[in-house]
Amino acid sequence: MEKSRIERLNELAKKAKSTSLSEAELAERDQLRKEYIGAFRANLKATLDNTVIVDKHGNRRSLRKDN
Repeated sequence: MEKSRIERLNELAKKAKSTSLSEAELAERDQLRKEYIGAFRANLKATLDNTVIVDKHGNRRSLRKDN
């Protein structure tokens, strides 16, 4: 997700704490939240897919989900 879009989401969150948001701003905030959560999940999945657990015997096991 682009930094400018994250900054905009933060602006809307800050504004929502001090005043109410218009319908357009609420819709924009909801869309930005969905994008942010999607990007977060994709990054977390990529991290977990590349994580390996090594047991005490030196066996390596991937956390990658087998399909």
